[in-house]
Amino acid sequence: MSELERVPSGVDPNVPSSARVYDYLLGGKDNVAVDRAVAERLLAVAPDARAVARANRRFQIEAVRHVARQGVRQFIDLGTGIPTSPSIHETVREVSPACRVIYVDHDPMVRLHAQVMLADQPGVAGIQADLRRPADVLADPHVTGLIDFDQPVCVLMVGVLHFVMDDEDPSGIVAAFRKPMAPGSHLVLSHAMAESSPEAIAQLHLATAGSPAQGAFRSHGEVLRLFDGFELIGPGLVPVQDWRLADDHLPLLDGAPRLRLDAGVGRVPVQ
Repeated sequence: MSELERVPSGVDPNVPSSARVYDYLLGGKDNVAVDRAVAERLLAVAPDARAVARANRRFQIEAVRHVARQGVRQFIDLGTGIPTSPSIHETVREVSPACRVIYVDHDPMVRLHAQVMLADQPGVAGIQADLRRPADVLADPHVTGLIDFDQPVCVLMVGVLHFVMDDEDPSGIVAAFRKPMAPGSHLVLSHAMAESSPEAIAQLHLATAGSPAQGAFRSHGEVLRLFDGFELIGPGLVPVQDWRLADDHLPLLDGAPRLRLDAGVGRVPVQ
């Protein structure tokens, strides 16, 4: 099967996808030439971008494992991206088989992979929806059928909010998902930072301008405000390679990367 034959209907192979660029950085095969071109332009000025992508994935897995160990059994992964093992549901179900997971992405290729991966997985569902419309996500029958907002839930926004432009109100989007979350709920978030190398930022802007993969690099203070209403746990909001709850990880990066992502986990306070 040729590369273009693997692209589902509704996907323009001439437009880069953030999910597929990330897949390429992680060493996956579910990407096309335009995605690889974006990634290679980034790697030319930020060769540590692959290591940052791996650190981001490690953060996500460690964070959801911790949240599941706190007794949370419901997870909504916004901006899922191309499935990578270990998946969120595989990770949290190692803690408790009772965990339920909703995967959300607006990319048709992600939806196609989710349909295949989740065909025989009760308590796990994938939906095609846009996190920019929280009301639509929260009202989806798969979400209402699996998620009980009277109980703690974990919402993941890992490596996705930097694709939401300022005029699309990222703070308002987070607030809309936070509003129904019960005490003890968690937010797992990582974000591309304005403190990245100016060359890396410039290359990404040039390569993705006008496409769904264009990004907004925000300052530490701007990202910190996304956690309004949550209390940060662990090390707080820190570079993704530095987020950990125990000193049992080998360093993933030597020195400060040219592409910087910060990560944090917030909890809705328990009164």
